[in-house]
Amino acid sequence: MSLMRHSTVMLNDGHVMPILGFGTSVPSEVAKSETEEAVERAIDVGYRHIDSAYVYLNEEEVGRALQKKIADGTVRRDDIFCTSKVWSTFSRPELVQTCLEMSLRKLQLSCVDLYLIHLPLALKPGEEILPKDAHGKLIFDTMDLCATWVAMEKCKEAGLAKSIGVSNFNRRQLEMILNKPGLRYKPVCNQVECHPYLNQRKLLDFCRSKDIVLTAYAALGSDPRKIWMSKNKPVLLEDPGLNAIAERLRRTPAQVALRYQLQRGVAVLAKSFREERMRENLQVFDFQLTPEDMQTLDGLNRDIRYFELAMFAEHPDYPFVDEY
Repeated sequence: MSLMRHSTVMLNDGHVMPILGFGTSVPSEVAKSETEEAVERAIDVGYRHIDSAYVYLNEEEVGRALQKKIADGTVRRDDIFCTSKVWSTFSRPELVQTCLEMSLRKLQLSCVDLYLIHLPLALKPGEEILPKDAHGKLIFDTMDLCATWVAMEKCKEAGLAKSIGVSNFNRRQLEMILNKPGLRYKPVCNQVECHPYLNQRKLLDFCRSKDIVLTAYAALGSDPRKIWMSKNKPVLLEDPGLNAIAERLRRTPAQVALRYQLQRGVAVLAKSFREERMRENLQVFDFQLTPEDMQTLDGLNRDIRYFELAMFAEHPDYPFVDEY
């Protein structure tokens, strides 16, 4: 646990982020009370970076867990790095802060440590998470990424978010923000799907060149019960190459997959609601992969996306058409 405390990454705005985080996105059939208990357990075993989002529909439970652990003295607020994300139905500039304030109320926080644009595409504003027309087709909205980013900057300046960044952006979409006239703050990170089957090498190199941290979600593959997830994909943690390295090092395949990201300088989110797995996933700071191991894992790349977000594929701003 002491290793975990010192394992942070410096963001381009001067703040620091724990390089290993705990993800809170779960399939809809998982009881919300389980999220609350899981976040409490995660904090108890040593996680200090908690990744949430408006669209996960469980920020109230995350908030209750955070407050419980602060109240019982396990952590202080300053020990916790909490992320949230603005959802696509709030992409219009005048709605961004509204979404953040709703998340803050649920999380029972006065500010988040990091606020992200969840997707670089907009949906029709309103109460529904996925607004659909009479034929069941998603209703898209147009989005001026730069205008949305100005609203994000205002959230930072208002003290509602210490740092601001993006998620699921490709290079072209990042460049739109980076090249924006009058840019006040660069995105500190780009949170994307990243694992040995989709190692994002080109996007990582680009982000690194711009002093933007790449954060990996679905770093261990993912849960096929999630509605966003593509089905019938190979199971990452069953990969023979990954397992051979794990056996040699007497580690779990998950620990090797997480360690791979850390050695590439990628911040990484791990998620398991089982305490044993939570502890295992934290134990990635006391061993090294050899250059040969890293080369083997790099060689597993197949550009396989578990989260193709196919429901948004017809959207003009769908990010996964570009090479990276």
